[in-house]
Amino acid sequence: MNRPLVTILDDEPEIRTLLSQVLEEAGFDTLSFGRARAFEAALATHTPDVCLVDLSLPDTDGLTVVHRLALEQGAIVIIISGRAQVQDRVTGLELGADDYIIKPFDPTEVVARIRARLRSTKSVSQTGTVASFNGWKANFNRYALVDETGAETPFSHAEGEVLRLFLDAPKRLLSRAQMQTSLGGVASESFDRAIDVRISRLRTKLREDPKNPQLIKTIYGAGYIFLGDVSWT
Repeated sequence: MNRPLVTILDDEPEIRTLLSQVLEEAGFDTLSFGRARAFEAALATHTPDVCLVDLSLPDTDGLTVVHRLALEQGAIVIIISGRAQVQDRVTGLELGADDYIIKPFDPTEVVARIRARLRSTKSVSQTGTVASFNGWKANFNRYALVDETGAETPFSHAEGEVLRLFLDAPKRLLSRAQMQTSLGGVASESFDRAIDVRISRLRTKLREDPKNPQLIKTIYGAGYIFLGDVSWT
């Protein structure tokens, strides 16, 4: 079986070495980079399953890298950063990161978080790769929403996980607790905020009326429900 590829972008050599050793012992392949430029160049020839990204980089803002990865690569993006402020965590998750780990960290926790993210991705990938609903197609191979004219709008891996939850359970109430369990998140203010932002962005991409959305409805105090008719291919 192919070993999942994890890329590590961190300007501290000791952290890169530690993560590489622990992850390779746990059954992953790794590639490590100290600068964003070299990391992004490598993406032309490598397709990582998971990207670990530090926010404090010498040649660019790590949040810019996170946002680009989320929209363009379709990889799971996990921030590993010494920035422990709630706003930093919220911003990272809003920009498309799937998880946020604060330094200093336990290497075994990093392995566990990666495995949890990979499991959650597999668990919502059983029905098909393209969903059709209400004049839209959601292509989970290309991470794109396609309208009736063929125009495409990209969505991030994190947005795709939320969309897939809805499309796998149309017309069924999903509570925040259910979403948290399915997405492998940790109950927190930042997780709740990230879910809200991802749903808001999905509504925008689906051209929903923000005051009266017809597909993704909020059931206040209970959760969310997707009202479309869905078929998979």
